[in-house]
Amino acid sequence: MIKEFICLTAMTICATIASGCHNDNGITSVSASEFNKEITAGTAQLLDVRTPQEYAEAHIDGAVNINVQSDNFGKEAEKELSKDLAILVYCRSGRRSMDAAETLAALGYKVVNLKGGIIEWQDEGLPIVAAEAPEHSAAQ
Repeated sequence: MIKEFICLTAMTICATIASGCHNDNGITSVSASEFNKEITAGTAQLLDVRTPQEYAEAHIDGAVNINVQSDNFGKEAEKELSKDLAILVYCRSGRRSMDAAETLAALGYKVVNLKGGIIEWQDEGLPIVAAEAPEHSAAQ
């Protein structure tokens, strides 16, 4: 009986891990490679929820920026994003994007969260749009 229980528990844990950490609340958290596949499929909207300054420094190409820390995040999201397509959401490390994902899911969006944020994205060598360094003129 104990062996069956342990086996069933192990199978449940493996199934949960294999499912991409899907929650019943409309949020799925995925790795950078899975997130990239979702972007490449072109059937979702890409949302960067970091500050405008962070977004300007580097972001994933095609991302819309709505700061999750702003007081009107939910209203801005509803104004900018369609509920007809899933939202691919990311931040720096995955914490703020999960907060945003919970807000978006409560508003009726289907959300895919990048677990490790843009840090994981860059660690995987995936492309970003980086701010151009200002040109320096040589002293004459």
